[in-house]
Amino acid sequence: MAERAGERADAPDGQGGFVRRVGPFQATAINMSQMCGIGPFVTIPLMVAAFGGPQAVIGFLAGALLALADGLVWAELGASLPGAGGSYVYLRQAFQYRTGRLMPFLFVWTAMLYVPLAMASGVMGFVQYLGYLWPGMTPTQGDLTGLALIVVVVALLWGRVENMARITAVLWCVMIAAVVLVITAAFTHFSPDRAFTYPPHAFELTSDHFWIGFAAGLTIGIYDYGGYWTTAYMGAEIKDPGRTIPRSIIYSILGIMGIYLLLQIGTLGVVDWRDMLDADNVASSSVASAVLERTWGKGAAEAVTVLILITAVASVFTGLLGASRIPYDAAREKVFFRAFGTLHPRHRFPVLGLLSMGAIGCVGFLIGRHTDLATLIQLLTTVMVLVQALGQIAAVTVLRRRQPTLPRPYRMWLYPLPSLVALVGWLVIYGYADRNSPGRHPIEWSLAWFGAGCLAFLLWARVERVWPFGPREISEEYLPGAGGDTGGGADGGAGEGAAPEPDAGAGPVEPTPA
Repeated sequence: MAERAGERADAPDGQGGFVRRVGPFQATAINMSQMCGIGPFVTIPLMVAAFGGPQAVIGFLAGALLALADGLVWAELGASLPGAGGSYVYLRQAFQYRTGRLMPFLFVWTAMLYVPLAMASGVMGFVQYLGYLWPGMTPTQGDLTGLALIVVVVALLWGRVENMARITAVLWCVMIAAVVLVITAAFTHFSPDRAFTYPPHAFELTSDHFWIGFAAGLTIGIYDYGGYWTTAYMGAEIKDPGRTIPRSIIYSILGIMGIYLLLQIGTLGVVDWRDMLDADNVASSSVASAVLERTWGKGAAEAVTVLILITAVASVFTGLLGASRIPYDAAREKVFFRAFGTLHPRHRFPVLGLLSMGAIGCVGFLIGRHTDLATLIQLLTTVMVLVQALGQIAAVTVLRRRQPTLPRPYRMWLYPLPSLVALVGWLVIYGYADRNSPGRHPIEWSLAWFGAGCLAFLLWARVERVWPFGPREISEEYLPGAGGDTGGGADGGAGEGAAPEPDAGAGPVEPTPA
């Protein structure tokens, strides 16, 4: 490798590689656009329900702390291994010495579930806010509307998608307009007494009820902040990734934290928190619409509701576009089933990834509709914890020991403290999941999916004749002198004869509609 990790040359156009075109500002904007979709508009009532009052702001602060700690994990890994693929690159590099390709395979396997579930939560938010404009909508009509939205999005993606930067910019502008309007309306009619009057025993730290609510709030909070890792998945397209990736992660988390706090506090200063717990009150399902209606009137509320619906559709669209590339890139790098590495013969998009994630999203949407949004969030988060979250925390330490000469343009501040904070946070979320979704068993379902992934790996490894049915293949292409230029992808670019890339600009981004 002729150049250091943070200074690698661009992969040339037309040779299967990516070009490093995304600078610091664009990288931060990409992260923030993925973090702030419809999530905050639908989770404020959930956060209030978890804490039982306006002290729910604790949940957003705790979520920000976990996101910052975990973001430093992503920052070190993304800066030192800046290729297309993100998590499966990090997990492959760290765990290849003992378990071959098991961990990257399991990451893609779990992503095939939790990413569509995250998009399904965005569809649920769409249906909730549509109910404000369509008050007579029946549950069956809501189900059919959500399923139809997913089908329409898949149909729109059934072709070559151009100008993804423009789509992202439109999403960003619509989202910012909706958030700014809600915050402005809230603070023009803000009541401090309503926002900061807490129920008795709101901060009783010795109460088991407080910590169960805290764990639920932390889960909702990290769901809302999800997406701060997006530029790490685009590592092969980032200019000066050793500096840009860490900064884009930290700046985006801090920026979104400020937006969420203003939105949460402003909303609580207009809408009584008890209204958010009343299933018959519009504030429980369309709280942003309720804020606008009580401040600027019905017409303004309907106009902002339309912006929120556009935000929901756009986030589901861009989410499915990026997520369908995850199994494609993994299959191309020979860490997942080969069938997922096939592109449409004419439009050059990953057919099986798009269809399978669309189908899983439909099932997830129906599960959420016939349970509740909080259960869907608990399920997708517990699935994500097992491999991506905990695996990457371990990967930082493993790589420091296994590859001590790996160039690290950014090293985690106060190592290993952020790793330990992130570890505790993720374990709290996982450990309290069943108590926060009684009778729904998200822990058991996540373990079942994990176990099924292990069996699928054994079948795949048998066919591919890799560990444990063949030799381990050790690849240290990111080390100095390894001879590879990682500027073009997870393995230093797609070599001669590599499969053609999908749509330009549609890299392996793992977004969330939160």
